[in-house]
Amino acid sequence: MDIKVLRYFLALAREESVTAAAEYLHLTQPTLSRQLSELEDELGTTLFIRGSRKITLTDEGMRLRKRAEEIVELVRKTEAEFQAPVEIISGDIYIGGGESYVMGLVADVIKELQNDYPHVNVHIFSGDADEVTERIDKGLLDFGVLIEPAHISKYDSLVLPAKDTWGVLMRKDSPLAQKEFIQPKDLWDLPLIGSKQRFVDDRIAKWIKRDYKKLNIVATYNLIFNATLMVEKGIGYALCLDKLVNTAGNSSLCFRPLKPVLEVDVDIVWKKYQIFSKPAELFLQRLKAAFG
Repeated sequence: MDIKVLRYFLALAREESVTAAAEYLHLTQPTLSRQLSELEDELGTTLFIRGSRKITLTDEGMRLRKRAEEIVELVRKTEAEFQAPVEIISGDIYIGGGESYVMGLVADVIKELQNDYPHVNVHIFSGDADEVTERIDKGLLDFGVLIEPAHISKYDSLVLPAKDTWGVLMRKDSPLAQKEFIQPKDLWDLPLIGSKQRFVDDRIAKWIKRDYKKLNIVATYNLIFNATLMVEKGIGYALCLDKLVNTAGNSSLCFRPLKPVLEVDVDIVWKKYQIFSKPAELFLQRLKAAFG
């Protein structure tokens, strides 16, 4: 399978038109159509539904698109590492992570590194632990910032010197807003908005002393912003981490911590036996100096 043809495939998937994709790629339409037909023959499946106005992906086409994006990104990342000038330290570092104020500690290390090596660029991918570890395993990320509980045993890791605190995000006019802390029984019958991460379910279930599946979970989220909008509309109470949502001033929302307190460690992880680019290796050295 030719990487060039995968780029052609992605262009057509994005443009949804042979004409537009061919123009973008500076190819003739017959050439592009032939290349993509040969790709379908090679894979033994239909990738496109060719409509009168636009081209859409089949289910197999959607599956290939995700894989092709990962392959093309990994090739681009590898090319950039080898093409970086030898005489100066330059290049890219790829970091993934969930939403946590503890990420600020990592940002401090990034800032110091870039002060010393201004040609180093950092790329941040935001996602939950499942998404981040998948991208680490595929070589698309150098490092991941993971909020426990998460499977970190298969990685090398450092525990960051701060903890995240679980609590409930709610409207200020909610009856629970009068409480200083939220106890398990306060939430048993309320509409809840919970994290979709499977490891979080177990931790919350132990704290709340109820089967997580039997709680009134009306919605789930992987990043807090959209969950915040649902809380604002009165859809439910969001179980989330502290210091992620601005609840000061004119905000209609407030945050209350759980009691008993539920705190979690935050780790920065990387693949064992990983061969890093020079910028990533320097970043790791700074991490170990700061947090090791």
